[in-house]
Amino acid sequence: MLPETVFTTRDLPASDRFEAWTEQLGRTHAPMHLSSERAADYRGHQRVIGLGEVTVWPATFDHLVFHRTPRLVRQSDPEVFHLSLLRHGDAAASWGRQQVGYGVSDFHVNCSSRSYEISTGSQPVTIIGVEIPRTAVGVPVRRADDVVGRRISGRTGMGALLAGLLVQLTTDTSSYRAADAERLGTVVGDLVTAVFAHALEAEPQLPPETHARTLMLRIKSFVRQHLADAHLTPGKIAEAHHISRSYLYRLFQEEGLTVASYVRGQRLAGALKDLTDPGARAVPIHAIAARWGFPRPGDFTRAFRSVHGSTPSEVRERALCRTAVDGAHTAVDAVRRTTPDPHEDH
Repeated sequence: MLPETVFTTRDLPASDRFEAWTEQLGRTHAPMHLSSERAADYRGHQRVIGLGEVTVWPATFDHLVFHRTPRLVRQSDPEVFHLSLLRHGDAAASWGRQQVGYGVSDFHVNCSSRSYEISTGSQPVTIIGVEIPRTAVGVPVRRADDVVGRRISGRTGMGALLAGLLVQLTTDTSSYRAADAERLGTVVGDLVTAVFAHALEAEPQLPPETHARTLMLRIKSFVRQHLADAHLTPGKIAEAHHISRSYLYRLFQEEGLTVASYVRGQRLAGALKDLTDPGARAVPIHAIAARWGFPRPGDFTRAFRSVHGSTPSEVRERALCRTAVDGAHTAVDAVRRTTPDPHEDH
């Protein structure tokens, strides 16, 4: 599991909550003056996930006004860029005369080296914050500073790739090992760099290794979105990303993969999930196969058995049996909890 800490104001007396939340955000990002119309009984919850030099922190909190003054910048500057993906609620930020409003699925970008004021709406907001050293963004610092204050969409383009990764990463960290932290930090850093470069229309200026990793993330995202297409060929994938098939093959070879094996692996993983889903028990196996890009049932059965050692019908049957057994155990436990013990004294 990734290194993670959790902070919630509910663990504290109401009178101490807002001050504690102020101190927590000061440690997470940089010292700020905070104010809120709900300071008397403040509700805030934050998870801090360490990814090497990058930190990701999903949080939900009440109305808040952040004010980082020039004096605070002079006193303490960790020299980080901060990105917030707004998941619920709304917010606005100002840097002197520059003002920007943000809605759901927008990214807000600021920098600890600049003063600012940010205000969230009256309702609680949920964000996914990212703290990344200014030196870790592979765009010249003076150019990167031009991204501060921009509203970047998390619904399309490079912003959507970064948003998707952050949502997936923070939804469940249990599938990762502690050793994965720095690797994931590198991936997040590459995508932040790509988002900045795209915002500056400077993607060709990316370092070659960052450009290649970012391109692979885009290609894999494209593949996952088009798995149902039985004609998803290397040529079609390469054309969609304006690269040659030989370069596409080389990108996958550098990760120890082939294009065909990656596509097939993603399709079989999706089919396995459907086959073992009790809610999909009425869906015919041939329909599941077609949904995941296998129009010929025989091809699907052979590919599935070569990976899982059993046919799709055998895997489905075992999964349904396990579900039935688990349901029976749950029912027995419920009966035991509600049935008085005849040996218990009354």
